[in-house]
Amino acid sequence: MSMFGVLRGPRQVLFGAGQRHALGTVTAALGSRALVCTDARFGSTREFADLVQLLEGAGVRVTTFTEVLPDVPVHQVTQCAELAARVDPDVVVGMGGGSCLDLAKAVAVVLTHGGQASDYYGELRVPGPVVPVVALPTTAGTGSEVTPVAVLTDPERVSKVGISSPHIIPHTAVCDPELTLGCPPALTASAGADALSHVVEAFTAVRHPVTSALATERVFVGKNELTDTFALLGVRLISGSLHRAWSRPDDMAAREAMMLGASAGGFALGSAGTAAAHAIQYPVGALTHTPHGVGVGALLPYVMEFNRSVRVVEMAAVALAMGARADASPEDLADQAIDRVAALLASVGIPSTLADLGVPADRLRWTAEQAMGAARLVANNPRPLDVDTLEAIIRAAHAGDRAALREARPDRPSPDLTSSAGAR
Repeated sequence: MSMFGVLRGPRQVLFGAGQRHALGTVTAALGSRALVCTDARFGSTREFADLVQLLEGAGVRVTTFTEVLPDVPVHQVTQCAELAARVDPDVVVGMGGGSCLDLAKAVAVVLTHGGQASDYYGELRVPGPVVPVVALPTTAGTGSEVTPVAVLTDPERVSKVGISSPHIIPHTAVCDPELTLGCPPALTASAGADALSHVVEAFTAVRHPVTSALATERVFVGKNELTDTFALLGVRLISGSLHRAWSRPDDMAAREAMMLGASAGGFALGSAGTAAAHAIQYPVGALTHTPHGVGVGALLPYVMEFNRSVRVVEMAAVALAMGARADASPEDLADQAIDRVAALLASVGIPSTLADLGVPADRLRWTAEQAMGAARLVANNPRPLDVDTLEAIIRAAHAGDRAALREARPDRPSPDLTSSAGAR
């Protein structure tokens, strides 16, 4: 099979301890008026005040919006854009977790092209470039600093919605792991589970037939040679550092590895996409109001079990990246990958069942029906999904019964299992 790769990302990524001090210089190069988006927690910190001072010291006039809510209610895009319109910013700076970065991206779209955020839901609906965005993450999870998607919550829809376009990839990402030191264990676990799900799902995603139009007709093109490289890097970094970052919040080496792993995950998912764990989490999150990372983390081992038969080679590579011995068979390594992922997530307190998350037993079919609405994610799964197969995953995850999915493995692998990617 011919090698094929697609990789999209910012024009520049500055990574490393202390790189936040370059924020003023990189922002001033893009304009003299900045809208800064963050949440109330980070907006009240000394670190935030220092970053604003860096911007102002570089000659940038700053307007702040410090009210970003988790999961970005869509009304905040309008609220923030109306504030920004009064100052006509040249650049939008997102500081904080994924919600802060996603709001910055969505506001940049509305400032540039007008209308409402809902006008741009879906893929490739942003008509052109937007006001440049500088992204400065303070958690190691979403990878939003390098991705072409902004996820929002719309009260008119049960599940989250997304704006997906290469035009909303931040111009510059400034990734300073010092900003994650002391991050509370629960947030470290949730963000880390999200990052792990990104790299695993991107690495095991569907492989689409290659055409010259694939990368122009889709934002997310499925697994490919370039995203596989970042995905495996992310698996290695996250698996080796998540528990240490969770148990020792001031472990700088662990924080560095987690932030680099999360950004690697952003590069992987930004072109390959994610799949069933994310599709199911949307209605699960709507039902339980649990953090996104906790939901996808709880689901990930079950989705891996469902997909295992068509991704043995890839899952064996995941196991090796997590430290498994190379003398086992691919089949055994694939099983080890699922076990190792489940054990890692359990070690940082991620619930192991949907029942633990509070999903009612009488809403499992409804959850499957709602998950089917995430058509892009469903189509990106390596094994075909319908309401019945999604319900089977959800029921297994609710009961904590991975064996039920193991017994339901298909007899034959999917045709694209013979791909060259993964056996590295």
